[in-house]
Amino acid sequence: MSLPAETNIYTPRQRYLLLIATLVVLGALALYGMLGYLTAFLGAGILYVVLRPWFTALVHKRGWNRTLVTVLLLIFAVVVLIIPFFALTSLLIDKVRIVAQNTDQILATVQGIERKLGVQVTQQAQVRQLLQQGAARVSQWIPTLASSVLNVIVIVGLMLFTMYYLFMQEETFLAGLRRYLPFREKTLDELSESLRNNVNANVLGQGVVALVQGLLTGLTLWIFGVPSPMFWTVIAFFMAFIPVLGTPLVWGPAAIYQFTQGHNGQAIGILVVGVVVIINVDNLLRIWMAKYMGDIHPWVTLVGLTLGVDIFGIVGLVIGPLLLSYLIVLMQVFARENRVLLHLVPDTLTGKAEEIVDESVKVRTEAEEIRRTQ
Repeated sequence: MSLPAETNIYTPRQRYLLLIATLVVLGALALYGMLGYLTAFLGAGILYVVLRPWFTALVHKRGWNRTLVTVLLLIFAVVVLIIPFFALTSLLIDKVRIVAQNTDQILATVQGIERKLGVQVTQQAQVRQLLQQGAARVSQWIPTLASSVLNVIVIVGLMLFTMYYLFMQEETFLAGLRRYLPFREKTLDELSESLRNNVNANVLGQGVVALVQGLLTGLTLWIFGVPSPMFWTVIAFFMAFIPVLGTPLVWGPAAIYQFTQGHNGQAIGILVVGVVVIINVDNLLRIWMAKYMGDIHPWVTLVGLTLGVDIFGIVGLVIGPLLLSYLIVLMQVFARENRVLLHLVPDTLTGKAEEIVDESVKVRTEAEEIRRTQ
């Protein structure tokens, strides 16, 4: 039953403002409720961009069944990406906790370095405290399969659910973006291309670099007799996301450790392989990545890592630099759009003024000719 029009106490403008206020409040509540699962939505978007070329090739070009391809891509994402990631992080956090609880070996290494240098710069209590604080900090960053199992299942399930509908209703989703985003068609195409390049550079490119660097570092440490090479391979994989400093923070201390144990030849071997092979392979891979996937400035990567890990945990290694680089792209688009508007408005006004002046001169000339003929 509809109410009579005269019973509504609001004017059309008031109704409009109340509608806007209601949308803002409900939108803020929805965003606040989704903050705990933001990683799932961002992860779904990133994997959608990464896997979309395969989806396009199989569905739109070869005519495969859309549902079948979507399910196969979800299985691929779980088996190849999600399960290995959580397995690596679980191994990493378990090892970090073991190291923090058994500090004697690290203390012995530190004391050996001090004996070699002939100075004492640390105390045992300080080292133990630093190790325990570091382990606690890393535990906050890294989601494990043993802790918060329900939360991990919800996040992964929500991510897969979102990916499923992104692929199944791709046309509707893309049309909605073009309809509701406040950009021109040309700008939307540019943003889409930029997003694809940034995802390829930050996810695929950095992932390949980190994998190769981690394997090379682990193999080097295994060859030269460093204990627990598998653990250090995982550490090197995650550290390789850090530009410049990355894996040297792994094989450098490993060489120092071998030196303190009296294995000078092995220490020199680690340093030689690290400087000559691992660093150069890293440089070559990053040049290749810049050529084929897009170049990301080291400052953007470093700041993005710092912010991303602090906000999103270990997955911030990927999400942080991606969000920061895309923020820079949006700022550039905003500045360019404003320049276009600032140029268009004066040019338009100037053009109209010139037309008015030309018309006025024309009318005046015609009036003078008529007066002369009379």
